[in-house]
Amino acid sequence: MRRLTGESLKARFTSAIGHLGWLRGAAGAAIGIGTSGAITLLLLGTNSAALPFLVAPLGASAVLVFCVPASPLAQPWAVIGGDLLSSLVGLAAGHFLGDPWLAAWVAVGTAIAVMALARCLHPPGGACALLCALGASGEIPWGGAHFLPIAANVLVLCAVGWMFNNLTGHPWPHRPPRLPEQPRLPYRRQDVEAVLAEWNEVLDIDIDDLDAVIQAVLRQGAQKR
Repeated sequence: MRRLTGESLKARFTSAIGHLGWLRGAAGAAIGIGTSGAITLLLLGTNSAALPFLVAPLGASAVLVFCVPASPLAQPWAVIGGDLLSSLVGLAAGHFLGDPWLAAWVAVGTAIAVMALARCLHPPGGACALLCALGASGEIPWGGAHFLPIAANVLVLCAVGWMFNNLTGHPWPHRPPRLPEQPRLPYRRQDVEAVLAEWNEVLDIDIDDLDAVIQAVLRQGAQKR
């Protein structure tokens, strides 16, 4: 076993309580899930026994909102549009197709296409589509009423995410860092876009954030030289 030195203990402590440390993300996710469940239960009232007061995909959304709030996949429209549009797609697929297996793969594929077109790609949206497709094609089919607790869950989580992230020093929705008032180093933003197009990859980082990182690295290297 590796021995824990003073330096390693300090590094672990810093990773826990830093600006975006895991302790901050864990606390935010716990508060977000707890608040979402409590408010949804209050809104459901007498229907709380028949409808879910929390849905599993919300846990994945909480990880993104509180742990990686700068990710394009974790922005408010991505969370709200991705989860809710995908849930509607899943309910429709389950009702129209009837068979759980058929509804499941049609719902997830269609939800991804809808999220991409609506510019709200959010991985837990695929889970929402699958959950609702299976629910709507089950022995006791889910109806429109099941969409209400999902919507309440998502909206409350985003409200808590907005308050928690901003109160803990991380603006949400995310704003790219401002570059210092200095001449840009010799490349253009279009060059970054051209490289990404050549790679034919989708990176989980906003293009403006990537541009700022490259500029900062080049400046630091130039200062050292």
